[in-house]
Amino acid sequence: MLLKLSTIALIPALIIQGYQVKKNTPRLPEAEGNRKGNIGQGKALSILILGDSAAAGVGVEHQQDALLGSLIHELKQNFSIYYQLEAKTGDTTLQILERTKLLEHQQFDVVITSAGVNDVTKLISPKSWIKQQKRFYAEIETRFSPLMILATGVPTMNLFPALPNPLGWLFGQYSSEMNNQLARFVDSKPNYQFIQFDLAHFKVLNLEMAKDGFHPSKEIYQLWAGEIAKKIRGHF
Repeated sequence: MLLKLSTIALIPALIIQGYQVKKNTPRLPEAEGNRKGNIGQGKALSILILGDSAAAGVGVEHQQDALLGSLIHELKQNFSIYYQLEAKTGDTTLQILERTKLLEHQQFDVVITSAGVNDVTKLISPKSWIKQQKRFYAEIETRFSPLMILATGVPTMNLFPALPNPLGWLFGQYSSEMNNQLARFVDSKPNYQFIQFDLAHFKVLNLEMAKDGFHPSKEIYQLWAGEIAKKIRGHF
């Protein structure tokens, strides 16, 4: 209720600041490079990444510096990897779900997700969002039968350099509550693990975001991938 009231109260400021952010924030392209292939040596491992612009590698020029490439770099010495990336800038959870439904049924050992930022910018309530997320993960389970699902949390958007207050503060409230809901859901699932996208920790390490102030940099992608790789090694 408090979040809803805060949103209503801040509507005039949100309209003005939202327009300014959209006008002043540079539009960065998705990372170029292969999104499907085979690489590495060792135990066979299939990986599918589903998500939004962060999953697509916006913020760096090539997939080798994005989440996909950084993760492959971490794992290729120990695993023979088949990888596939399905991600698009601007996609909400529902749009990612619809695109997932277009993929063929096949088994993946690991599915990694990144969704939520575009739901926050559209002010989807955390209660509605977690219902959409549950539908998304149900589709993942049915379509891919993964042995492990790694759900990346929503970045703490109040720490996005591109977002002024009160817009950044409100988005931070949304992303925080969404993460609480997602973490509780993940805890109820035996083959799921939650990956925290901890911008506060990145700031402590003096890591900056991409030049648009909205997407990960190469160094942040590497840390994100490193955390995921650690979970995968522990499981397999």
